[in-house]
Amino acid sequence: MNKLYWDNRYREGETGWDVGSVSEPLKEYIDQLEDRGMKILLPGAGNAYEAEYLFLKGFRKVHVLDISTVAIEGFINRFPDFPRSQIINEDFFRHDGKYDLIIEQTFFCAIERRLRAEYAEKAFNLLNDNGTIAGLLFNHEFGKDEPPYGGTKEEYEKYFSPFFVTEIFENAYNSIKPRVGRELFFKFRKKRPK
Repeated sequence: MNKLYWDNRYREGETGWDVGSVSEPLKEYIDQLEDRGMKILLPGAGNAYEAEYLFLKGFRKVHVLDISTVAIEGFINRFPDFPRSQIINEDFFRHDGKYDLIIEQTFFCAIERRLRAEYAEKAFNLLNDNGTIAGLLFNHEFGKDEPPYGGTKEEYEKYFSPFFVTEIFENAYNSIKPRVGRELFFKFRKKRPK
């Protein structure tokens, strides 16, 4: 589960999670966002269709982060107008920055369970006060020893509840056909320090 592993997955086209465009639940979420000035992070962005969609909608402070150089190069080749200074080729867990919004799309499902609580804490630390993390999580088990990994709503709540207040956490009603009933849309607000 390192840079070489993910470079090989992208190089070999082993990206079954990739739907080839911005996913409908995230497109609908993005369409209702009003603050074009917010700073947004897409961790484990892969082909970063959501980043492209956001940028074309006028969000200019969108940042793409992925450990895979192959994925990053693919995004640059597909969307050369995206600012290079906002493309980050590094490990999410080593990243420093502050954001108003983190958009989760298939990155969490690539993380082994032993690192999921750390992911939630890292997201908390990357967000500004009153920041939000929103996106999709699989409500389904895959039963295999490599990504994507599934999970349940109850499991995810254990990871995120120490750091976030739940605003939305429900079955996605507008998933693509193969994922109907197998995705949860969530929106969590960063808890205020005590």
